[in-house]
Amino acid sequence: MTLFAGKKGLIFGVANKNSIAWGISQALYDQGAELGFSYAGEILKKRVEPLAASVNSPFVEECDVTDDAAIDDVFTKAAAQMGTIDFLVHAVAFAPSEELSGRFVNTSRNGFRIALDISCYSLIALARRAREMMPNGGSIVTLTYYGAEKVTPNYNVMGVAKAALESSVRYLAWDLGKDRIRVNAISAGPIKTLAASGVSGFRKSLHYVGQVAPMGNVDQGDVGNAALFLLSDMASVITGEVLYVDGGYNIMGAPDPSIMGGDAKEE
Repeated sequence: MTLFAGKKGLIFGVANKNSIAWGISQALYDQGAELGFSYAGEILKKRVEPLAASVNSPFVEECDVTDDAAIDDVFTKAAAQMGTIDFLVHAVAFAPSEELSGRFVNTSRNGFRIALDISCYSLIALARRAREMMPNGGSIVTLTYYGAEKVTPNYNVMGVAKAALESSVRYLAWDLGKDRIRVNAISAGPIKTLAASGVSGFRKSLHYVGQVAPMGNVDQGDVGNAALFLLSDMASVITGEVLYVDGGYNIMGAPDPSIMGGDAKEE
């Protein structure tokens, strides 16, 4: 008996085979889950459809998460085809590229609005519709990053959006607890994805974290395994939490002097 035998869920945010959402999808499929997918924009269709087919997904639909009518349409179709669901994965985030470099003080009003709408409000919008498809309770997992808690140069407005996302996780966890729906976030370490490539200096950050984190860098499979736990019945009373899957980077107050160069002297 596999962990997700007989369970169904929706995945929002797969962009290609390197997406964190795809790592989560593979872990769920390997444990017997039936998956439905939603992708952002026609340009991603040719990437997502083959991936969905490889895990025998019966449901693949485009969805603009900034459009309530589009979200309603996707969930209406999902309900008709899948009936009920047991879990939802929210792996949606975006900010205009010009907002992900330079000085944070220069964040534009429109860039701020777009980042918060797509990266944060979309979780609330999807959770509201998912609740109607979870009559027996369920689990929702979203993806965040350490830039929500500590300053990460060039992450800029996305750090603010992720902070709002983490707060939304807690408020949703409280609100949906009465429906036996759990809401949690995974704070993953830097991983080479399409979204990460838009952050100025990402490669240097990836290298730095790999040196500083006690267990080095992580990959999509590591995040997939953590999501598997949070979405499963094994996490039946865990909600409103941010689970760090970052090789331990978040525990470090300062890097090991041996990787910083120069002369490190003992006192």
